[in-house]
Amino acid sequence: MNQLQAVRELGQSIWLDYIRRDLIAGGKLRRMVADGLRGMTSNPTIFHKAITESNEYDAAIRAILKKEPEIDTQTLYERLAIEDIRMTADILRPVYEASNRVDGMVSLEVSPRLAYDAEGTLAEARRLWGLVNRPNLMIKVPATTEGIPAVAALLGEGININVTLMFSMKHYEDVARAYISGIEKSDSPAAITSVASFFVSRVDTYVDRELEKIGTDEALALRGKAAIANTRLVYRRFQEIFHGEEFAVQKKRGARVQRPLWGSTSTKNPAYPDVLYVEELIGPDTVNTLPPETIDAFCDHGKVSSTLGSGLPEAEKALNDLNKGIDLDAITEQLQKDGVKAFADSFEKLLGSLEEKRKA
Repeated sequence: MNQLQAVRELGQSIWLDYIRRDLIAGGKLRRMVADGLRGMTSNPTIFHKAITESNEYDAAIRAILKKEPEIDTQTLYERLAIEDIRMTADILRPVYEASNRVDGMVSLEVSPRLAYDAEGTLAEARRLWGLVNRPNLMIKVPATTEGIPAVAALLGEGININVTLMFSMKHYEDVARAYISGIEKSDSPAAITSVASFFVSRVDTYVDRELEKIGTDEALALRGKAAIANTRLVYRRFQEIFHGEEFAVQKKRGARVQRPLWGSTSTKNPAYPDVLYVEELIGPDTVNTLPPETIDAFCDHGKVSSTLGSGLPEAEKALNDLNKGIDLDAITEQLQKDGVKAFADSFEKLLGSLEEKRKA
């Protein structure tokens, strides 16, 4: 049994945080699925790298421009992205069916230009859902103040949602409530699949920088502890909500839990183990989405054991100690804003690069 399958035995699904035409068309994705990969996520940064840093899409771009020379650049991007998403969804469809619609999902993000526009997000999500036309699609919506009501409305309409860019307990609780509120309005809650994407390593990156500014022995001893502690306490809250009274009525209606998805789980600090945010966050009813290099590292030397439910007193103490010197709430709010901006910047760069390819 390989690492991906061993993790699955403990109730966690490993998804791939990456998309590229040669991966899909060349057969590698099918092989990864056969080895235990359970789904895929994408975002504007991933598409930017895939489309602009290779010539794999040039033939497709030429074919589209030959038929529609006046097509606008954003529509051109959508054509390329939707083709990738559809092909991926079709490869993952057997996993979707075999898992009773729990896994086998692929995510496509609404335009990051709409992160603070609730009505725009609703319209864009509905449009993309119709264009892709695959039951195992998830539309990604950011957990901004404006995104949360859009999430509830879309779930009520039966659209699968991946709620993204969460960094704090408040973000998570808002998303969980939006999920329950949304499926309450659905006539078929059992048909809806949703994940709550909670970002991990970026918390350590930001917090460690602040601790180094403080520079005391006590502060420096807390480096590398914030992200895992933060995530473990969110997982405990997930268990309280979805295995307690708050979700009991919807569970009786056939609704499935909204699994936490751990995102940003590649190690950014070379001083930390390369699979730190994989090994320390394994537990039932969760997803971890990993870039290819982290999957390779984990399959090569990762240790598999159920770790999410352990160390809760230590996690509480770590966050309490951190809050004595830094403002974690302010940091996590800033991280969400930074995440929105990073995706928006990647999206604008992608459109600019595509415009240059058009001219060429």
